This record gives sequence, structure tokens and C-alpha cells, in this order.
Amino acid sequence: MPKYIIIAGGVMSGVGKGVTTASIGKILQEHGYKVTAIKIDPYLNYDAGTLRPTEHGEVWVTDDGGEIDQDLGTYERFLNMDIPKRNNLTTGQIYKTIIDRERQGEYLGQTVQFIPHIPDEIKRRIKEASNHFDFVLVEVGGTIGDYENIPFLFAAKSLEREIGKQNLSYVLVTYLPIPSHIEEMKTKPTQQAIRLLSESGIFPDFIICRAKKPLDVVRKKKIETYANIVSEHVISEPDIETVYQIPLDLEKEGFGEKILNEFGMKSKKKPNWQEWRNLVENIMNPDKTIKIAIVGKYIDIGDYNLADSYLSINQALVHAGASLSTGIEITWLDSKKFEQDRKSLNALKDYDGIIVPGGFGASGVEGKINSINFARISKMPYLGLCYGLQLAVIEFARNVCNLKDAHTTEVNPKTSAPVIDVQPSQKEILEKHMFGGTMRLGAYAAILKEKTKVLKLYEEVGRVKEDEKRISELEKDKSQYFRLGIIEKGKKIVLERHRHRYEVNPKFVDLLEKNGMVFSGYYNRADKTKLMEYIELPKLDFFCGTQAHPEFKSRLGNPSPLFYGFVRACGK
Repeated sequence: MPKYIIIAGGVMSGVGKGVTTASIGKILQEHGYKVTAIKIDPYLNYDAGTLRPTEHGEVWVTDDGGEIDQDLGTYERFLNMDIPKRNNLTTGQIYKTIIDRERQGEYLGQTVQFIPHIPDEIKRRIKEASNHFDFVLVEVGGTIGDYENIPFLFAAKSLEREIGKQNLSYVLVTYLPIPSHIEEMKTKPTQQAIRLLSESGIFPDFIICRAKKPLDVVRKKKIETYANIVSEHVISEPDIETVYQIPLDLEKEGFGEKILNEFGMKSKKKPNWQEWRNLVENIMNPDKTIKIAIVGKYIDIGDYNLADSYLSINQALVHAGASLSTGIEITWLDSKKFEQDRKSLNALKDYDGIIVPGGFGASGVEGKINSINFARISKMPYLGLCYGLQLAVIEFARNVCNLKDAHTTEVNPKTSAPVIDVQPSQKEILEKHMFGGTMRLGAYAAILKEKTKVLKLYEEVGRVKEDEKRISELEKDKSQYFRLGIIEKGKKIVLERHRHRYEVNPKFVDLLEKNGMVFSGYYNRADKTKLMEYIELPKLDFFCGTQAHPEFKSRLGNPSPLFYGFVRACGK
């Protein structure tokens, strides 16, 4: 039977439950156990696909096509594993499942009620995601005291009753503020969180205390007395320079051994943190630092929200930098500023490389295209992600292939040179207003061309062999087979995650290649249509783009090949 650790948060959201959950998982992995993590989101949305990134953070995409809360991405980055979409539960999913079953008559005349049906469905989903794992971490989103959390806390208590307290433990992540006018750390909000949690019959076994400074003995004693737990289970987690330092700090307090002791278990192997410690050291004290300009359109909402909107790109750069002992300074630039005044592009000279990330719509597009033109002409390292690839194709078509009207039909439906377009089969679905059916979502196979920069990078980082194993697994799973398309035996194939609708128009591929653009990889659709996955300009040191979102597969110690190549080129 797996052991369950329920992680809840008190006082306020944003205190670091996600990175704490991921850190606990990493610690248990180092002690030799198989670990998975589940994120519970109390909102009524069915998934995160319709949520505004500037409000809720980026939409994380799983291999199997789930559009998920960004915390699942944090788990994957720490645990170096792919987590399926079933590991994300929302209130909307739970209620929709119950109502659908009721409408289909599956309850055989029962009165369908909050209790027992809602908690039972929550428990069923948690157990389903727990198969074949030693430890299951369940993070409950929001904060203690939210009405939305009640069903999930009730389900956790019910699960405890079913499997026994010896198989389940509770962790409360709380924040201790230090008001500036008195400069004293306050425990009262934490005491209130403990009291609110107790109203659901739950008493924390561990309390992790987030604060600007380490927890002192006086505050620790107060919390120990109020929560009625031993002081060794009150853990200090002060602010740090990089989130990847958290597992190391928790282990300084022997947190792994304490969790295992709580379950009456012992470590299966001696943890070896040397490689992780070296990478963290490279992040905090790099040999050199590079400056990266990310040209996007979400600047108006402020830097704080913007960082969350593109969290995975930020982290993928950090991962590549850690492996190359290179510090990363990111500046977010508003593409709209590059539309009116061409001279403003000179500001890009201050950077070592340019990224144009994913996006949609017409706002700021010409500014992005102008910045791509600047990167190509000045031979500055460039990485285009999803929309960044499409706009690089448009820039090349206009300024090298002399297709002055070249554009994407997403922005200009009447363009005479639709180098980016929705494919005919997709248009038929769109006409029926079935927008979801036109999205390429999740991991798709890309066949890479020999003697290209892209292939060399994937081989150098070890991803080709890694993905070969995953592809053989997918070939056995017919429900996922369409993501592989037509496999060409003997070719080098990799998997990356997608979230887009428009594609490079196959009608223009020959013209683009004739003028010097190399399409380094393609997806072979079942109808034999080749959808372009990668571009590169071989005459430049690094000018690459991908239709995918490789940032979703980047991990500390296992960086994305394209980000690795980009950061290395910028370092030159």
C-alpha cells in the first residue's frame, strides 16, 4: 500500500506549497523510494486551459495532452519524471463526473449528495493515480479556511479512516510574517491556520514555516505548544536564492529521516546530493553571466505576473545555465515598442541572445518580427518557441524569399502568402466550432534530419536515446498512438509537447528551403502530411525555432537540448 502525504497551506496562497511538495518528493526519491505527486485545484474550471496566464500562471501541458496548473510542472522539474494529467484534480472535474453518472442512471435511484459521492470520487481519483508508487504527495490548492477546500479535506480525512493513520501524514505549509514597523516574526496567523485545519478533524504532523528569516527557538516553541507536536517536526524554510536549494535545506534538518520515521520506515539507500548540490552552486555562483531578452506581449501587466506566465522558459534557462555554470539575467521586452520606431531595436544590442516565446493574436506581432529580423541580420543567437518559430518563418519569407505579404492567417486571413495556416482537416472542424479538436496538445514525435544542429544537440544531451524508450512504450498504447504519427524506422525521433493550432504551410516549404532555411524535423501525420517541427539557419551560429514547447521537458540536471545550445551560444 502506498503512503500518502497531504500538503495544505495556511495564511495565504503563494507561500511555496508547490516547491515544498516537489522538494519533499525529491528527498524521498534520494532515499530510494518511488514517488508521485497530485495537485488538487479547488476551482470549478474543468482544467487550466481556459484560465488567464497573467492571473493564474502559465498553463502546463502534460505528455498526454492535459492542460494543468503550473505546480505539476514544478513536480516534474524536481522529480525528473513525466506526470500524467490524471494527477490534477479540479472541483469541476469531480462534479462533472458525478452529474454525468447521475444522468446516465449509474446510481440506480440513489439520492446523489455531497456526502458520500463527492469525497468518494476524490478518493477514487487519488487512488487511481497512486498505483505502483511508494509515496503519493497530495497538494491541496488554496488556503485552509477556503470553502472550496472543504470537500478535499473531508476526503483526506475519510482516506485516513480507510487506510489507517499509519499510512497517511499531514504537512502544513504556513507563512510567518515580519511586520516592518515592529520587525518581529508573528506566529498568530500560523496558529489560526492550525485551528482552521482542526475543524476538519486534521492535525498536522509536520509544520513547515516559510518566512524571510529562519525560525528562532522562541517562535518554534510557540508553534510546538499550540499545535501539540514535537519541536523537531516544526521545520524552518526561510527565503532562499533559488528554489532548488530547498531540498538541501530541508535535509539539513533531517526532514527525510523524520518523514520515514513517521511512517515507521527506513531509508532504502544513502542519499547522494553531490550532483544536485553542484548544480545549485552553479546557479548561485556561476563562472559567467549572460543577458537574455525575451520579446513578448504580456509586459503591460507587470513583471511579477509576467514571470509566472512564462515560468517554464525561465526555469529552462536556469537548468541550461546550471549545466554550463552560466548565470542568466532575463529582461522582458514589450514587442509593441519595436513596431513604431525601428531605432528602438538598437536596445537589443545590449543582450547576448533573443527569445520569442509562445503566444497568439495580432498584438505586438510586427514588433516580434522586427526583433527576429534584428537577430538574424546581426547574427545574434535566437530561439523561437511555437509562435516564435512561426514568426521567424514569416520574417524569412518576407525578407529573404521576397514574399512581402507573407503572414499567418491567424492575423491576416486574406494574406496572399499564408506561410502559416490552419490545415484543411482542421478548418473543417473549426467550421463546426469544435475548437478543441484543432489543437495539437501534448507530446508528438518529431523525425529529425541528419547533419542538423538540432539533431546534434538532442544527441549531445542524451534525449534521443531517452525518447526512444518512451516511444516504444507509446507504440504499445493505442490510445496515444496518434501522437507518434507515421514512424520512419531507422530515423532519429524525439518527443516534445505542443499547444498550438496553426502550422507551417506545406505549400511554402520548398521555397523556404531553396532560400536557405532548413527544416530540421517534422511530424508525419497519419494522412502523410508532414508538419514542420524545427527550423534552423545553418550559416548562423545559433538561429533555431521549434513548433513545440521544449521548456516543458527541461529538468535540473537534464536540460532541454535547444535551451542548452542557445545558452552555450549566448555565452560565446
